[in-house]
Amino acid sequence: MTDERQVKNLGGKRIISFTFITFLIGIMLAIQFQTVQDPVVRDTRDTWQLRADLEKGKELEAKLIREISSTEEKLSNYLNEREQSKEETLRNTLEELKEEAGLTDVTGPGVRIYIDKVNDQLVGYPFEENISPDLLSRLLNEINMYGAEHVSIGGQRVINSTVIREIAGSTKINGRTIKEWPIEILVVTKDMKTAEKLCHRLRASSIVDNFFIDNMTLTVMDAESDVTIPAYEDEIRLKNIQAAE
Repeated sequence: MTDERQVKNLGGKRIISFTFITFLIGIMLAIQFQTVQDPVVRDTRDTWQLRADLEKGKELEAKLIREISSTEEKLSNYLNEREQSKEETLRNTLEELKEEAGLTDVTGPGVRIYIDKVNDQLVGYPFEENISPDLLSRLLNEINMYGAEHVSIGGQRVINSTVIREIAGSTKINGRTIKEWPIEILVVTKDMKTAEKLCHRLRASSIVDNFFIDNMTLTVMDAESDVTIPAYEDEIRLKNIQAAE
């Protein structure tokens, strides 16, 4: 019984081996048949065709080189324009900052205001030549409140650091004494409409009566389209500020 089983197992193994070998032989025959059916295609072009194709390749290469060169030139021009644009932007920004700081002359729509002394005969006693710095500061505050962009008083540009104070009995602006009468105040606004509103509001303000109490007249002229204010004359000194690296 045991011998019969061994014979059967040996026969099964032989059948499997034969089947596997037959399968491999079939695959090899199929590959060989496919190779015979599809032979390797050779380049049958003649010399002239090869030269023509070579010329086409060179033309394509030259075309690509020209396109690359053109693109690089455009990129270079763009970068140069961008750098110039940055410089122009910086210059414009610098000019705007100078204008805001009061370092340049400014022309625009605005109003002229005149402060003058009242006739001595009208009030009955001599007029004091000095104008109160407090009254002048109150007028300046109202002017700014009504839309002023730039102001000058007696030819002196008013900036953020301007101080109006009395020194040795004389009212000074930017360290300079106001001497000439009438005192001219120039105001520049952002547009004509704002200048007209400022004009009407100052005329209706109680500040006019305050000047009259001090024996002075405050005259507000009609709005103008072109009022020129001079630049700040002195050097602006900054404390506790250092340039950034």
